[in-house]
Amino acid sequence: MHQYRIHTLESAPEESRPALQGLMQAVGLIPNLAATMAESPTLVNGFVGAFGNFHRGSFTGPQKQVLLLTNAVTNTCVWAVAFHSTMALKEGVDADDVGAIRERRLPKDAKFAALSRFTRALIEERGHADEQDISTFTDAGFGPDQVLEVIAGLAVSVLANYAGNITKPVLEEPFKAQNWKA
Repeated sequence: MHQYRIHTLESAPEESRPALQGLMQAVGLIPNLAATMAESPTLVNGFVGAFGNFHRGSFTGPQKQVLLLTNAVTNTCVWAVAFHSTMALKEGVDADDVGAIRERRLPKDAKFAALSRFTRALIEERGHADEQDISTFTDAGFGPDQVLEVIAGLAVSVLANYAGNITKPVLEEPFKAQNWKA
């Protein structure tokens, strides 16, 4: 089995370093997942660009984390589930709602439930949302633009979750309390 290196700014390929520096500024550390992604400048630069774009969108911080956590669980990425569980709790998402998503259930918060349901449906149905999926989402107060913005969140998640499933980065200390088993 191939072992992927957890790069530092010094060990990363030159073309990957600006992306890692950007993550350091945005998150306060270089997450091990991104450090393994740095092996491919194409991947890490695409991820950081998509990450920044998604985080400038219209979803609130807690909504972004509900979407990203749902994606991580649906894609069974252990590292990303721990990371986004930690971030969701920091953003103020209720611990019971975080627990529900981790257990593949819907959160009690109605808006979070609609967001989680919709993002999971898009992944499970490979982007073929039906009219009921879209109506349930928009009836919860989301706009038609946000239907499409969910896709940007899915793109970020696919890059991270698939890379995490392949590279299996070590979970950092700040995220260990939210360790998850698929």
